[in-house]
Amino acid sequence: MTTLGLTSRGGPETTPDTTTAHTFDFTSIDGHPLPLSRFAGQTLLVVNTASQCGFTCQYAGLQELWESYRDRGLVVLGVPSDDFGGQEPGDETQIREFSASRYNVTFPLTVKTRVTGNEAHPFYRWARAQVGLLGSPKWNFHKYLIGPDGRLVTWFSSITGPNAGRLVAAVDDLLPEWSD
Repeated sequence: MTTLGLTSRGGPETTPDTTTAHTFDFTSIDGHPLPLSRFAGQTLLVVNTASQCGFTCQYAGLQELWESYRDRGLVVLGVPSDDFGGQEPGDETQIREFSASRYNVTFPLTVKTRVTGNEAHPFYRWARAQVGLLGSPKWNFHKYLIGPDGRLVTWFSSITGPNAGRLVAAVDDLLPEWSD
């Protein structure tokens, strides 16, 4: 699998942009700092989520993916967002309780975060610069796959479920071999 190339914006085309996902910090749903650098060396699937969306059932598949691959180094990070259709109206307590009680979510979640527009979280602005408009979130449950080195490897639209063969294969390609 080929990682997406990074080039600096506004500088010479030959100057590489050394920014990676590990540069960015979120805040956990419990209000604690959540630097992505803490996941250096692991594969990271970043997903913008919502509790009242037609794709909300993907929480179950994300939890299954997390449980199946976390021992090999996968981290699923849910980023609740109200950017699309007002489908995440709750506060952090309501989001945490909903995802845990309805879908048994144990993977990390952030506070509610903007993922589109000028007010988007810096991680999402960086990701958009990497993949362009086509690869940026158009709805809830858009997914970015980040390699162990912090580089954005690929993206998956909302309609690609967490158990889709191509998503699972992309994750598996980034993880170390597993032996019992």
